[in-house]
Amino acid sequence: MKLLNLAFVAGVLTLSAATAANAYEFGSPGWAQKPGLVIGAAAAAPPPGLYGFEQVFSYQSKIVGPGAPANPGGAATGLKADVFAQGLLWVPGWNFLGASYDVVAVLPFISASIGSPLNANPSGMHNMFLANELSWRLGDSGFFVKAGLGMYVPTGTLQGPSGLANIGEPWWTFQPNLVVSYLKDGWNLTVNVFDEINTANSRTNYRSGDVLHAEFTATKTIGKWTFGPVAYYAGQITNDRSSAFYGGAINVNRYDIWAAGGTIGYDFGPASITVWGTQELSSTASGGTAGPPGIDTATITRGFSVFAQLNYRIWGPDTSSSPANSRFHK
Repeated sequence: MKLLNLAFVAGVLTLSAATAANAYEFGSPGWAQKPGLVIGAAAAAPPPGLYGFEQVFSYQSKIVGPGAPANPGGAATGLKADVFAQGLLWVPGWNFLGASYDVVAVLPFISASIGSPLNANPSGMHNMFLANELSWRLGDSGFFVKAGLGMYVPTGTLQGPSGLANIGEPWWTFQPNLVVSYLKDGWNLTVNVFDEINTANSRTNYRSGDVLHAEFTATKTIGKWTFGPVAYYAGQITNDRSSAFYGGAINVNRYDIWAAGGTIGYDFGPASITVWGTQELSSTASGGTAGPPGIDTATITRGFSVFAQLNYRIWGPDTSSSPANSRFHK
């Protein structure tokens, strides 16, 4: 469930040959999944049953970096995205290697707008997300470990010769992840680390490098309320591979994003709702070589996000409700 495709940013860049470096394909935002999306999702699996969740979020940002588009008076170019996603989590009650198994499916929709001088409004369905996960409870220590393999399937809205002029992406993204949580006495201390591994674009044969995400949660539940600080990091960690479609050019664009914020949630019993917000404290981009020699064209976005998620149990083999304020994902 990524931010959106900045296909229109490519219009202000000039392709040129470059050596391999941290980058992403012209028209891609650099990640498939919006950083901060799974904050709060702990490593423990809920009881067997079928669960639903709806997630909405808004990202308000500006394009920053040495290559950011220029407006009269020096005004920054704004970028806004509003997202809705419908998800299902199925916990069949199966155990494998001592772990509880579950499967996740999510269908996301995105409406975005990019300000002057780019002036674009892409919208549509983003790539579907599917995942298989295993969750281990480490005795009575309060620690849980979850390992999973997710994938973004290229079912999103595609436009343009490269397929990147709208919300979808014409490639698969595999997402191995590891989640470690301490869940005891009302505490949720969670670190969620996952990687995005992309296949080549089916239209251009360009392959964007891997993106590392790390998301952090430290919350306390008192009664029906849950609250605490959150944070995340995102950055690309491997090199791109170009193709004849771009004449061997690579959109060299190193970036690192750090954000912090807070979350609050309330458990109604049959359902729970969680809201969290994050401010990007540091969004740096450098090394851009898509323009004239000596001109750094690198860009990235910097802004704030507000997320909200509703969790509920659809069906279970018993009549008990799910644990208070359980968070599912994606």
